[in-house]
Amino acid sequence: MITYLKQGDYFIPDLTLKSKSPTSFGKYGQLRLNYLKQHNKVLYQQLLAKDELTKHLIDTDEVATARVDMIIKSLAEKEKVDENLKANNQLKWIGFMNNFKSQAEEIVFNELIYN
Repeated sequence: MITYLKQGDYFIPDLTLKSKSPTSFGKYGQLRLNYLKQHNKVLYQQLLAKDELTKHLIDTDEVATARVDMIIKSLAEKEKVDENLKANNQLKWIGFMNNFKSQAEEIVFNELIYN
């Protein structure tokens, strides 16, 4: 049931959010929030009205983080980049890992964040 407050000649709906869920989400949740605000305002407003925005952003962040980690691990196994390389040639290992992270994030951005 919606209640209304009278302000002057107008009745304003007294809308409040149901729950105070945690509002902390990581890098991918923040990127998703920025994307929704700028490019998908309808979905942003729907999630906000249903009080599901925070849950959506936290879920997106968790899934994206797990997916990036999985892709990096898969690429490292495929290219045989392991602890042995890390011990023998750290700069080469760092270069590989940075490249893998960039590839993984590009995939996740297209699949989850900007979709």
